[in-house]
Amino acid sequence: MAQMRETPYAAFNFLVELQPGQGKEVQAGFSEVSGLNAEVTVAEYRAGNSTVNYVHKLPGIHKAGDVTLKRGVIGAQNLYEWLEASRSGRIKDAKREIVIKLLSEDRADTVVSWKLRGAMPIKWTGPTLTAKGGGDVAIEELVLSVETVEQE
Repeated sequence: MAQMRETPYAAFNFLVELQPGQGKEVQAGFSEVSGLNAEVTVAEYRAGNSTVNYVHKLPGIHKAGDVTLKRGVIGAQNLYEWLEASRSGRIKDAKREIVIKLLSEDRADTVVSWKLRGAMPIKWTGPTLTAKGGGDVAIEELVLSVETVEQE
């Protein structure tokens, strides 16, 4: 891991590992990752014999939001096959541990990484195809349901 510094790292140097140990041998890099978040719900409690008239707030259930991955269409079937495992109820094949790594500017070091545990595809969106323009890239999108997000 890199040392803390005063200027923030750029958001465009990142890797997404869809399989554990995949490393830099990625089949089509993702152009965008969005929705990384974790939340702790709050349970409010007030004892009936409390001498003060306010509630105590206690940490409740924690949850992670859905994460969206976007990449250019390259003809690979890996995302759609993963979605098919989820749709057919093969939970063992559908749930994975995904690692997202933010890299330094020279791409030599991982400065921070996030583990998405229990990640499972819940939505796939194909590209918008249009005859006008001609310079746009066909983008596919995969939305993952995530059980927990851990920052390393």
